[in-house]
Amino acid sequence: MRERIVLALAATGLFGWATGCKKQVDRTEVKSAINQSFAGRHICLWPESIKLPVQADPSKDERIRDYDALTDAGLFVREEPDEKKRFLAGSKQVVKYNLSDKGHPAWTADPNQPDHGNFCFGHFNVTAIEKAIPNDAANPTQYAVTYHYEVEGIPEWVRTPESMRAFPKIAADTSIESATATLVKNAEGGWEVAPPQPAQ
Repeated sequence: MRERIVLALAATGLFGWATGCKKQVDRTEVKSAINQSFAGRHICLWPESIKLPVQADPSKDERIRDYDALTDAGLFVREEPDEKKRFLAGSKQVVKYNLSDKGHPAWTADPNQPDHGNFCFGHFNVTAIEKAIPNDAANPTQYAVTYHYEVEGIPEWVRTPESMRAFPKIAADTSIESATATLVKNAEGGWEVAPPQPAQ
């Protein structure tokens, strides 16, 4: 996931100048502030929640590969249509998928929609601060910070070949990335990530 978060760091206390020399950035505080902005943020398989059980037409449903990969990973159970029991969408046969016993604890229910949810996992962690460039060398009030982050707590089912093929975006989202960021002073005197500025 390549994202560019322009982080501005207001520079009193954390960054400063003494006798014309720039002090070193307190990287521990910078990492902590950026990690705070990631609190409660996870990677999810789909951009929106889905309703379960889900029925899919193998001949045309684009997500059938997703559901089959989750079945192979043990998170879904699949019920194939047969002569005795069929699920029909018009005149088309469809396959029904639902959570397995293994899938229940991995499922994140949507509190706003009954029977809806997603598979969400992991948390973001800053691994290194690469550089911090001041906006004004003589009296800096903002710093453009480049940092590296990774996603921790990735479950084993995400790493299976079937999941990687079905969800190629997950491989990119869970790789170590470089990003830029902006911190500002909050009301309590601490540091927090500034919200992205709207496009002009």
